[in-house]
Amino acid sequence: MEQLEGGEQQSAPVWAIFSDLMAALVGILALILVWVIGIQLELSQSLAEEIEKREAEEQRRMALEQALEDPLTKGLVTFRDGRIGISGNVLFELNSDQLQAEGEEVLESLIRPLQAYLEQHDELLMVSGFTDDLPMHPGNRYQDNWGLSAQRALTVTRTLTELGLPNDRVFAAAFGPHHPTVPNVDAESRAQNRRVEISTVPRAPSATSADTQPETDS
Repeated sequence: MEQLEGGEQQSAPVWAIFSDLMAALVGILALILVWVIGIQLELSQSLAEEIEKREAEEQRRMALEQALEDPLTKGLVTFRDGRIGISGNVLFELNSDQLQAEGEEVLESLIRPLQAYLEQHDELLMVSGFTDDLPMHPGNRYQDNWGLSAQRALTVTRTLTELGLPNDRVFAAAFGPHHPTVPNVDAESRAQNRRVEISTVPRAPSATSADTQPETDS
């Protein structure tokens, strides 16, 4: 009997250690489960935000396309991937930054739909100038296509504001020969790449008053 009681006393600590190990294992599994659930919730939230963002972009694109129904129907402009495209041959003569009468008429046809769009959306309009890959003709006032595309974008921007668009909602950008719509392989393809595009850009969030107001001593 004494030997049996001694054996029971020796086995008791083993069961206690096993019980502690099981409790620790259950705790670790619980932490892993909480971590996995947290990751899944974060991924679900990110996916929902991305879907909401894409839906908002699609709604803006559809709203702009609807506003441009008249000039699009008349074939005055193109609309692809949310960008309004105007042929450079319509707006300017070759290697020139002077707006042609036909080009001004096209820009004038865009004023009302763009005004209606800006009234409903707190966004900006970016006017982008593009050229083909051919170098400037000798004696041209611009050294390269960067300069020509920049001035063309500025010319269109100034014309749009003179025709009624708000100055603080339109800005110009230049891309020179970069980002062609088609490869520059012949005269027809180069004519397609000489263009001006107008696209919408979200307005940067303004700083809160708490961030802009200076601190004062109490």
